[in-house]
Amino acid sequence: MRFLSLKPVLRYALIILFIVVSTGIVFSFFMSNYIVLLLVLLTEFIVLMMMLHYVFDKYVKPIQKATNTLDELVKGNFRARMHHPVSGSMASLLMQINKLARSLSELSINEKMQAEQLTTVIENIQSGLILIDEKGYIHLVNRNFLGLFGNKKERDYIGYLYYDVLDHEKIHKTIQQTFLYEEKVKDSLIIENGHKQYFEIIGAPIFDEKNMLKGAVIVLYDITELKKLEAMRKDFVANVSHELKTPITSIRGFAETLLDDNNLHDVDTAKQFLSIINEESKRLQMLIQDLLSLSKLEKDDSKIELATVHFTELVDEVMPVINQQAENNGITLHVESGENIEFKAEHSGVKQVMINLLVNAISYTPKGGGVTLLAEELEEYIHLQVSDTGIGIPKESLPRIFERFYRVDKARSRNTGGTGLGLAIVKHIVELHQGKIEVESEVNVGTTFHVYFPKR
Repeated sequence: MRFLSLKPVLRYALIILFIVVSTGIVFSFFMSNYIVLLLVLLTEFIVLMMMLHYVFDKYVKPIQKATNTLDELVKGNFRARMHHPVSGSMASLLMQINKLARSLSELSINEKMQAEQLTTVIENIQSGLILIDEKGYIHLVNRNFLGLFGNKKERDYIGYLYYDVLDHEKIHKTIQQTFLYEEKVKDSLIIENGHKQYFEIIGAPIFDEKNMLKGAVIVLYDITELKKLEAMRKDFVANVSHELKTPITSIRGFAETLLDDNNLHDVDTAKQFLSIINEESKRLQMLIQDLLSLSKLEKDDSKIELATVHFTELVDEVMPVINQQAENNGITLHVESGENIEFKAEHSGVKQVMINLLVNAISYTPKGGGVTLLAEELEEYIHLQVSDTGIGIPKESLPRIFERFYRVDKARSRNTGGTGLGLAIVKHIVELHQGKIEVESEVNVGTTFHVYFPKR
């Protein structure tokens, strides 16, 4: 760089030297004193060199530095600056070049930050995303998309035609329709990754400022949870319909029989039928009440009214009904609790939890068995435990027992008058209190439910 900057100086020095020599040759014809001639020529050379230095330092050198700075900016080095003591128009040029360099540097930093932010968003979005150009080549895939298809590497997709690296026909169809119709296209897709995953695939065309098609964005939304909720809703409607159908059919059937017997000669049979109608109507009422309770608990704005719950008083309220049912079933009932157990909770909610769990335990325990209610105070929770020596729950059924209408033994559950909603209600009440419920069971040995209510 130093050599290059000296080249024009040497060139100009040689030109001055040529001028001085030419002047000396001309003056030699008129001057006989060579010493004076030499002094004149030397003076001329020095003056011209000083003029050259002034012009070079004031104009040529700044222009060279400006050129070098601009070259660095063109190469992308936005840290390049021009530093030279100048004045006048050259000083203005220097300031403008430095101002341009600063603007380009800020623009580069902002562009880099925006690119990083966009990359962060694309990489962390929960949906799979592909960017394809108008020729069908893949330009971008995000991390979630790579995970959907076996955790392949980005290089396995970038730069390839989509139909060479993507095997799913639904994706091909969506891409083709997006390019063909030049509008948003929706479809659904199922991917098997050890388990079924449901996706909504959306293709959106990309247009430039002249409204010319430049490519397409393909997004895969995971709708597996929505599908599960939809299946649960369908199951719930089917189960409710089935549960309502049984008592309604019984009530209607016996009522029609009674109506057909105009004179009601057989009083005993009539009483038996009316008794069945009464029991079925009670069961229907219980079912509707449980459905309303569950619906209320599941509302987003559902609230609980906290008050001080005295466990001893609660037991005194619950036990008369529970004791009678235990005696009728031939079950021994035990209550064990610490002294003066108190905690903040909704009184009616805790009462319903206890009743539902105790009634369940009695209903599924054979005659001669036992049911135990235990209450103890832990560091952060009040622990309620209901255990029985009943028929138990199979291991594969344990994850589902809190589902609405799920029954381990359907025939036995209906015979005991259960609605199939008791445990679902219990779980919702415990969750509203920000507590937790656990269950452990062994077939033909018994079942134990652990409920934890926060003390605060």
